[in-house]
Amino acid sequence: MRDSSSVDLLLLRHGIAAERALGRDDPSRALTARGMRRTQEVVHQLRMLNVQADALISSPYRRARQTAELALQAGLAESLRLDSALEPGGDPWPLVSRLSGCCLFVGHEPELSRLAATLIGAPVGSLRLRKAGCCHLSWPAGLNDPRGQAELQALLRPRLLIPRSV
Repeated sequence: MRDSSSVDLLLLRHGIAAERALGRDDPSRALTARGMRRTQEVVHQLRMLNVQADALISSPYRRARQTAELALQAGLAESLRLDSALEPGGDPWPLVSRLSGCCLFVGHEPELSRLAATLIGAPVGSLRLRKAGCCHLSWPAGLNDPRGQAELQALLRPRLLIPRSV
């Protein structure tokens, strides 16, 4: 995946989390036990595929942070940074505009799939990341604005990476 002439962006949606209370989002919602297991398997399989990011940036919401910590433990990156730009309703473009090398964002839907669709020039809503799903995008390094210029390298559902029993 390392190529200094391109930027690689990996988008990882948080794993299965506790249900919303009264239909409202809660930043403190944690991954369920099943969500932890599935996410752990996904990040392990990604590492077995030689995925490794230069930077790992996550939403500070608990479920995303837990997902990012599992990615860190699996060796997908060497350090973790939390950024409110990846919270639900956040603006990831300032992060995207400064990317170089390979970066892993951990966040939420529909923001991650909206970001991916915009980067590849597809209609918003045409992509969907499942919980613990991963998307790999790349574009030529040096672009001031990669919108519509990225290539979709992979869109992986968890069940493609892990056994059904998890």
